[in-house]
This record gives sequence, C-alpha cells and structure tokens, in this order.
Amino acid sequence: MEPKFQVQLKIRKPVAEVFDAVVNPAKLTGYFLQTSSGPLVEGATVKWKFQEVEEPFDVVVGKVVANERIEFDWPSGKDSPDTHVEMVFKPLDGGSTMVQISESGWPATEAGFKSSHGNAGGWMHMLACLKAYIEYGINLRAGGAF
Repeated sequence: MEPKFQVQLKIRKPVAEVFDAVVNPAKLTGYFLQTSSGPLVEGATVKWKFQEVEEPFDVVVGKVVANERIEFDWPSGKDSPDTHVEMVFKPLDGGSTMVQISESGWPATEAGFKSSHGNAGGWMHMLACLKAYIEYGINLRAGGAF
C-alpha cells in the first residue's frame, strides 16, 4: 500500500476566482500562508512560510493549467523525499467549483503513512480556510497558530 490521499471541497465561487485565490500570493497569504515569495506559475520555485513553522521552504511548481490544475513538489519532512501535490479545479453548476487536492510520494513506512495522514488533514484545513475566505471574507487561521 502506498501512502497517498485525495481531499476535496465545493467552493461556491467560479473557477477563475477560486484558482486565483490559490495562485495569487496576496490572496493565499490571506487565509493559508504567512508569506509567499511569488505566484504559483509553471517552472517557478517559490518560498512558502507557515506561521507555525520556523523556516520557509521551497515549492517547486511543475504543471499549471489556468483554472484547471496546479502541480508542485515540496518537502515532506527532514531527510525525506519531496512529495507531489496536484490541485484540480472543476466547474460545477451554479457557478461553484470543486477543488480536489491529492498528494503522494512518501515512503511506505510508518513515518511515511503518519506524514501522509497529517498532510491530508492539513490540506482539508486549507480547503476549509479557502472556503471561508473566498465565500465569507473570513481568515480562519488568524490567531490560530500555536
């Protein structure tokens, strides 16, 4: 068995608006990150910083198809291989968007499964924060760091 997952959530906004809220660092830092060094564009390497993590880390952007897909690799932990993240944006009836996030690439070890499980929760949290931010203008992460 390979440690991997997929999470998804419906966002009640059009695909272009949801996609922009993920690729645009000014918006991404409004609900998910503390800082981002640039937009998620194909071939770029950007630095992401979370409030609860001391050091920023590299996000190596692979494929980007506007309003459809974002793929990137990022560190899975100290002394571990990078994992691969795919975000898919699907238009739904009524101007809503289904956002699906999958991640894979951990070793099939106890630590790999534990990291995969933790990231699944992290990405689901990101989707909930995105929904609150884009639908209601609320930053759920504000004041939530430990």
